[in-house]
Amino acid sequence: MNINNLSKSISHCPLCTATGLQLYHQDKYRAYMQCTTCNFIFVPTSYHLTAEEEKKIYDQHQNDIYDQGYRRFLSRVMNPLLPKLAVSAKGLDFGCGPGPALAAMLEEKGFLINKYDLFYYPDKSVFSQRYDFITATEVIEHLADPLFYFKQWLALLKPGGWLGLMTKLVTNQRAFANWHYIRDLTHISFFSPQVLEYLSNCYPIEFEIVGNDVILIQKQHASFLK
Repeated sequence: MNINNLSKSISHCPLCTATGLQLYHQDKYRAYMQCTTCNFIFVPTSYHLTAEEEKKIYDQHQNDIYDQGYRRFLSRVMNPLLPKLAVSAKGLDFGCGPGPALAAMLEEKGFLINKYDLFYYPDKSVFSQRYDFITATEVIEHLADPLFYFKQWLALLKPGGWLGLMTKLVTNQRAFANWHYIRDLTHISFFSPQVLEYLSNCYPIEFEIVGNDVILIQKQHASFLK
């Protein structure tokens, strides 16, 4: 697609809804646009896979609940989250996939966990409840409408609750061009510390980045709402 035509076909940023957009990168597969307001980087919908194509890729993932390597990977978000949770905390593992290892790990710690996944655990009744914490590991980079889900997660969290995310963060434009993360065609949304800073100025949250791919976000108590 001609880049001029592409730019005209995109009306706004899917995260902050601003209309100022610029081409960030383009390869032989896709274009990547950046919002000049919030710095969010995204793949235009004209390049998105169908739901059927996405699921075929996810079905190939080998994420066994009892695989120790997978558990070590997930512990990078669980371990810093644990000290922030009460013993009786209730959580939602959003986008848990076919092998919900993190949910199992948290249940082993004594927490009550609900699971949701569009393809594998599509029980929407979990959205009628409130939670002390929500986890979404390697999820947000797959979301075409991150603003909808971000608002949904905040609405589901109790004041003071925690959102534990895992996603690799953009560092700079040069690194992005050679980044393995963009080679996965199911990855369409890319966050950076600048995007998180923008969100913290717009919503009642505070965040901390743990390592290079773990973000802990706290929904502020009502008395601290912005």
